[in-house]
Amino acid sequence: MPRILSRDGTPIAFDRAGQGPPLILVDGALCYRASGPSGPLARLLQEHFTVYRYDRRGRGESGDTTPYTVDREIDDLAAIIDEAGGSAFVYGVSSGAALALEAANRGLPIGKLALYEAPFIVDDTHPPTPDDFVPRLEAAVASKRPGDAVKLFMQLVGVPRVFIVLMRWMPAWSKLTAVAHTIPYDITIVQEHQKGRPFPPRRWAGATAPTLVMDGGKSPAWMRNGMQALADALLNATYRTLPGQTHMVKARVQVPALLEFFKGITPTV
Repeated sequence: MPRILSRDGTPIAFDRAGQGPPLILVDGALCYRASGPSGPLARLLQEHFTVYRYDRRGRGESGDTTPYTVDREIDDLAAIIDEAGGSAFVYGVSSGAALALEAANRGLPIGKLALYEAPFIVDDTHPPTPDDFVPRLEAAVASKRPGDAVKLFMQLVGVPRVFIVLMRWMPAWSKLTAVAHTIPYDITIVQEHQKGRPFPPRRWAGATAPTLVMDGGKSPAWMRNGMQALADALLNATYRTLPGQTHMVKARVQVPALLEFFKGITPTV
């Protein structure tokens, strides 16, 4: 399994498959190569791209270096882009979308950028994330209660209580608790824009690459409002809704939109 070193010396594990221009997938919270939706998506995309997946720091087979900073996560993505040849397409989902957007804003060589449902709260259609949420997560992790950290996060994103109880008895629960210490990382990335306020003018003035901003047609209003506002705020963005989809978007539905955006391939009906 290949690894590269990020700027601070942290080993970042990754894999690549397929042929064509490089496309890097950036996972959201609690997801990594062995757990999450990027595997099925990569298998559908690798006919058209050389697809790179990596374990974000602190997850899977990647290392971690404290203290955490968003800058260090951007350095990790920069190292993957360098490994891919010095420039790449990037597709980020959820908090991974927010991370990829910030990386583009800081000038990483991203040829085109696709984003799906960065969890931004820009109006009063959803309560803002509490200011003490990251400290509460960190306290749970520090006291060796990773299950409580996962529970706090799931409550925040609206998972019904009965599902949270049932999940504790499922095999996937151990994979979630294994990376619970990284949940504060994800909240740190997005919390600036989870306050129920509009984006500041020119917040992402450095993100000039063509950008596809997507949401799901069945996602809640606050999420869709955030994505519409994001598309409006970016200099070179297209907004698209995937009908019938939620935050748990299906791989086969994403592929046609990504092919059309990244390679100009319009699916035939």
